[in-house]
Amino acid sequence: MPRGRRVNSSGEKSKKLLLDIATELFSKYGYHKTKISDIVKAANLTQPTFYLYFENKESLYRDLILQFKNSFLENLDRLKEEAKGGNLIDLLHRHLTVLFQYFASNPYLTKIGFYQAEESEELKAKFSKVLEELLAERIEFSEHDPRIFAHSLVGAIERVTLMLLFTKEKEPEQLASEIINVYFPKTAVCKS
Repeated sequence: MPRGRRVNSSGEKSKKLLLDIATELFSKYGYHKTKISDIVKAANLTQPTFYLYFENKESLYRDLILQFKNSFLENLDRLKEEAKGGNLIDLLHRHLTVLFQYFASNPYLTKIGFYQAEESEELKAKFSKVLEELLAERIEFSEHDPRIFAHSLVGAIERVTLMLLFTKEKEPEQLASEIINVYFPKTAVCKS
């Protein structure tokens, strides 16, 4: 925060506005096609105002990626921690619901962090690895290669987010239930 600015001051509002508009523009047009001048024009602010809060376009973009990455990894950490006991299917349903709720509440940030950023493949690989480990520990899933199962589940999450969640065709909990019912039909008890 710039020195001398109070929280909730007009400066903080300007910074938030710049972040919100930059997130939308980056998600729609990508990093390379979005210029600082586009961001400040859409925010009805000046370039010097932009530089009060951000070193450059890249630092702003990196901040957005980091924000998404931290939230995503926190969810993965909770999933691993909670998986130590209890029903895996119920746990996955709960965590998919939370994940889809986050995606639905932050569609532009999700498009950047889960689809566009270089780090997105690394995040999806970590997600697959956590799912693979959880499935490998459960005897009831031993007939499947957990690696294929986990990667296909992450791929399905990636696709349905774009096609059904962002278009508001499905609500987060409904989408989580339907994914669970598709991937775990023998054990699923979730109603969509």
